[in-house]
Amino acid sequence: MMNESMLNEYARLIVRVGVNLQKGQPAVINAPIECADFARRIAREAFEAGAKDAVIQWGDEKFAQLRFMKAPSEAFDTFPAWRKKFCDDMAADDAVFISIHAENPEIFKDVEPDRLQRSQKAAGEALLEYRARLMSNKNAWCVVALPTEDWAKKVFPEKSSEDAVKALWDAIFSTVRIDGSGDAVQKWEQHTSFLAKAAEFMNRNAFKALHYTNALGTDLVVGLPEGHIWAGGSEDTQSGTPFVANMPTEEIYTLPDREHVDGVVFATKPLVFNGNLIEGMRLTFKGGKVTDFDAEKGKEILEELLTTDEGSVRLGECALVPFDSPISNSGILFYNTLFDENAACHLALGKAYPTCLEGGADMNSIELLQHGVNDSILHEDFMIGSKDLNITGITKDGREIPVFRNGNFVDF
Repeated sequence: MMNESMLNEYARLIVRVGVNLQKGQPAVINAPIECADFARRIAREAFEAGAKDAVIQWGDEKFAQLRFMKAPSEAFDTFPAWRKKFCDDMAADDAVFISIHAENPEIFKDVEPDRLQRSQKAAGEALLEYRARLMSNKNAWCVVALPTEDWAKKVFPEKSSEDAVKALWDAIFSTVRIDGSGDAVQKWEQHTSFLAKAAEFMNRNAFKALHYTNALGTDLVVGLPEGHIWAGGSEDTQSGTPFVANMPTEEIYTLPDREHVDGVVFATKPLVFNGNLIEGMRLTFKGGKVTDFDAEKGKEILEELLTTDEGSVRLGECALVPFDSPISNSGILFYNTLFDENAACHLALGKAYPTCLEGGADMNSIELLQHGVNDSILHEDFMIGSKDLNITGITKDGREIPVFRNGNFVDF
């Protein structure tokens, strides 16, 4: 039996700090059916915070697996008009969006990759406006996680199902700073303050590029566009309401220059993409574009990712995460990007966040492209951090300033 007070504190943290719901706003909760009890806790907290209304959109990955295996092929080239209208209408009504991630990391391993790719492309094209609103911070949003039996057994295969779920709950509570004392909100205020200081250090230096190296073979130079902004921890909506988009979060991040990424980078953790694992990933960039790639496992899935659209072979995010962080120190491989990306520095293929460029939130797609901002229907993080990762910032006048040494921030 889970600790009721800790579950309620988690729901309160998500509503009051995660999306920071304001009185009169609707709340949309995207939840797997296995997480029904907790989704209702979030809804209760939303109503207590003054929500105009709350709507739960249920997900069922086992049905999704069945559909991918059995439905006619043409079913994956369209996206329901009613779902697009729902997302667009709720976003236009200033709703906050809470998404619970609790996937089985390999549930779609037997599904034809082409079906997964076409389904994702159809959804990405249909929800272009909705996703653009969220990535421009017009709406507050927050991604969180809950254990499910399948996911827990993947993380803790040596444990019984019951013990695995409990262990995963304990790990999640630890990463979101809930320990039963009831002061998680205050702890998050301290944590986001540290991330703000790290972002200020990077913004003060206004680097032209970052040079990544480690013993695994990573030797990559990531260009940064003029006017880029480092963000992290708490952000503000365009109307000025602070929110935390990911819980947990240990990162500060910005957008790369889509035309100026060169070298080779090795992933240091598996990537879960469309219910499949990609392990031992290597990418080679030239002029901002992936020109060669390989993987020890899931190479065909990686190829599907990279061929999603023109922007999926370019970078859309550059994030810094200390190796000495709670998730990394736990020693747990979560097989879940929300957690694993916060255990290590990472990059993302695909769409960039326009809010990471001065004036970017008000630019159209052509203007963003002219400023070196990448666009795509996907945004997929992959982890590159390691204990020996060094990152050196290169200034506009060619000076080199240490940013990371041996996996962690230098003093700032």
